[in-house]
Amino acid sequence: MKKIGEYRRLLGVTKTIGLAELKTVYRNFMKECHPDKFFDNEELKLEAEEKSKAIIAAYHYLVSVAPETVALRLPEYTATITTSNIADFEYQSQLLTIHFLDGNSYEYFDVPRSVYIKLINADSQGRFARRHIFNAFLYRKVSKAVMA
Repeated sequence: MKKIGEYRRLLGVTKTIGLAELKTVYRNFMKECHPDKFFDNEELKLEAEEKSKAIIAAYHYLVSVAPETVALRLPEYTATITTSNIADFEYQSQLLTIHFLDGNSYEYFDVPRSVYIKLINADSQGRFARRHIFNAFLYRKVSKAVMA
């Protein structure tokens, strides 16, 4: 959630902002600092490129965790967590990433280390995750399944 807070501060938005408002804020920032505006000054152009990259990353990240996005993707998420087994998982600084056998991966935010330890030691990691992780923590999809 630290990253979410940083991105919200960068764009100057609150938790309650909707997707339409977020898009407007993003577009206004991009109009101000687009690198093409500084074609005659190389130093300002490089600075604008860095700032625009940060703004783009913040926008895409915030869109991925927005309530509207989560609600829109809920059927797909539900299908993954109920029908696909866990292939692998990673944990770093309260961020748990779970990779599923169907090719989807999700990040879960603010997962306490104690919950991660219990996941590792569970007899059935899938059952433990369904009961204690999947619907208990804010999440976002980080990779899409590739259909062969």
